[in-house]
Amino acid sequence: MKPLIMLTNDDGINSPGLLAAIEAVYDLGDIIVSAPHVQQTGMSRAFPRGKDVGIIDTVEFNVNGKIIKGYGVHGSPAFSVAHGILEIADRKPDLCISGINYGENVGLDITCSGTVGAVIEADSHGVAGIAVSMQSDLSLQRSSEYSKLDWTVAKSVLRTFAKKVLSEGMPKEFNIYNINIPMNPTNPEIFRYTVQSKYNYFEFIKPQERDFEMPFELKSRLYVDKEIIEKNSDIYAVYIDKTTSVTPIKTNMSVLTNETENYIVGTVSI
Repeated sequence: MKPLIMLTNDDGINSPGLLAAIEAVYDLGDIIVSAPHVQQTGMSRAFPRGKDVGIIDTVEFNVNGKIIKGYGVHGSPAFSVAHGILEIADRKPDLCISGINYGENVGLDITCSGTVGAVIEADSHGVAGIAVSMQSDLSLQRSSEYSKLDWTVAKSVLRTFAKKVLSEGMPKEFNIYNINIPMNPTNPEIFRYTVQSKYNYFEFIKPQERDFEMPFELKSRLYVDKEIIEKNSDIYAVYIDKTTSVTPIKTNMSVLTNETENYIVGTVSI
């Protein structure tokens, strides 16, 4: 039996980045597409409620003359994955791919990412995940007016790692690859294994005085302090060296050391 590959994203079912991801892996197994029906950037692993949540639209993708059925789920990226695994797929997927996303997901910002949130949801069902994002201008990252981008390098990297996971599985103790491709990589053939930076990549801008009773949206900017950013990190690779970053991620966020173990197993009197 062929492996089952589920594709999703947070940019919406009509994103050219999702189509690019399908084109990259469509011949590696059986394909199922379950993605939000509209733009859902920044939703992390949220499960919001609403009157239309759970409605599923049917769409079709034409990939090299092959028709691939897709499902536009009314809900977040995590909802799309949950519905895809629990009721759309006829068996448990072997791999979940999220992307290709408009905009990089690096550093602490991955905790906000719907692209990464989708594969975290897949992991909660025991399905390995690859989140793949391509650097783009901040103005494109929440838009439903999808700009034309060159997906060539991103597709090549995604295909390489999809084949790797399907044949070898994930590396020990990790369950997700978070892949980020620079807009204009110095060497398209090179990628670097990295760690997740402990710093933000985008940051909110302090508002000027305003009326608290009026709606307001915080503005963001890209900010990297080159003096402190870790040289083995995802941010350094993508932003400074313009090299594709591949970061293995654990969804277990706790770290047990000798020092913390004493607190955890011991008893503290107050």
